[in-house]
Amino acid sequence: MIPSTQVHYFDDINIGDSIPSLTKGPLTSAHLMRWSAAFENWHKIHYDAPFAVEHDKLPALLVNGSLKQQFVVQLLKDWAGPEGWVWKASFQFRAMNLVNETLTAWATITGKTALQDYGLVTLELGIINTAGKESTPGRATITLPFRGGKAVPYPFVAPKL
Repeated sequence: MIPSTQVHYFDDINIGDSIPSLTKGPLTSAHLMRWSAAFENWHKIHYDAPFAVEHDKLPALLVNGSLKQQFVVQLLKDWAGPEGWVWKASFQFRAMNLVNETLTAWATITGKTALQDYGLVTLELGIINTAGKESTPGRATITLPFRGGKAVPYPFVAPKL
């Protein structure tokens, strides 16, 4: 997916709207191994199927938590666009995702707060697999400029609320 170059303005978004989702997969053992190598996460549950299944009694290789984290941040960053800023993101790993699953990161706008120079947008988010199982629920806050207003400051300094 090519990152969005679309500018989103605080004025144009609505509570209850969903942002475009981000789908990844099916995630193969090659994806998991490459991510493990890039992050030097050498726990065998991510790349050694016999170890994961026979030794750790898992159903299959597990998708790395840091890979799911990257999907969430990519989703938010792509939607915030070149003028927005991902301020905060938090989530929990509540269920395992397995090799060969296709995962979709999603988010829905749950709140808006207008500040003096820009707006804050709160979102509920998560990652689901094709069976509809939610594995990674969370929340995020993104800053967006007002239409015709100043740019969100860079570097971003958290507002005093």
